[in-house]
Amino acid sequence: MKKCEAVIKGGKEQGKGSSSSSVSLKSVSYGQCQKNHAAKSGGYALDGCREFMAGGEEGTRDALKCAACGCHRNFHRREVDEADQSS
Repeated sequence: MKKCEAVIKGGKEQGKGSSSSSVSLKSVSYGQCQKNHAAKSGGYALDGCREFMAGGEEGTRDALKCAACGCHRNFHRREVDEADQSS
């Protein structure tokens, strides 16, 4: 699952007539599941889920649950790609 959000930062320099702004595009995806299924017994075992797939429509509770492994999205590794553009 990949999401994209834009962050616009703008400001006017004090004492000068010019203004500057920059746009930062962030692409967020969720990769491999990191949930330790053997934590109760003191071991370490992952389930092998390689990528988060939403189990439902955006805005529902099932959108935060992985359709492949059943874990919450927070157990999956978050990968953020940033692209800065200045003007």
